[in-house]
Amino acid sequence: CHTHKLANIRSNTKRLAMGGKHSKGLRWKRPSYSSSSYGPSPAWNSSSYYPSSAVISETYTQPVAKNKLQRRYSRIADNYNSLDEVTAALAQAGLESSNLIVGIDFTKSNEWTGAKSFNHRSLHRIGDTPNPYEQAISIIGRTLSAFDEDNLIPCFGFGDVSTHDQNAFSFYPDNRLCNGFEEALRHYREMVPHLRLAGPTSFAPIIEAGIRIVEQSGGQ
Repeated sequence: CHTHKLANIRSNTKRLAMGGKHSKGLRWKRPSYSSSSYGPSPAWNSSSYYPSSAVISETYTQPVAKNKLQRRYSRIADNYNSLDEVTAALAQAGLESSNLIVGIDFTKSNEWTGAKSFNHRSLHRIGDTPNPYEQAISIIGRTLSAFDEDNLIPCFGFGDVSTHDQNAFSFYPDNRLCNGFEEALRHYREMVPHLRLAGPTSFAPIIEAGIRIVEQSGGQ
């Protein structure tokens, strides 16, 4: 189901988005439709980022801190009538900041999946009706924008004819970030006609790109 593929826009990359707000100074390769692509770090050492052990203080068992911890990790319901309600629920659950990273799948699977689920059209078809990727970028961006301090979004594509399952590419040739989800959405629409879908599907390149953003921002 390609719905799972859409979920990865917010799960595989958004999960990493919590650490990307200081990514303004990063250097990314040029996008695939104009030149070479961005290559993931060849030797990323997880031990340099994650602590070797976790020590839980006894103070977290005290009532006040325990209540705060319970609120922070409380369940988020799914019976909402608007995106504003979702945003409010995220804040109530303890979300304080979010640094979105967008990764778009440009593999050929979008064509045969769209044939079954998008009225025999590619999931990347640009037309009068928003395609699933346009919907996902808009919904996720609008929901999380209230938590993003600088509103700068690293945006990547992967799986096209020049990157296949090896690399990811930045949305812009000069590697700059998108200023808000509106710009990310606009540039996605401009970029799609110039890309050739390929494959195979691999989320490794976009995950590596997200890891580098988090690593270079110091885990912020």
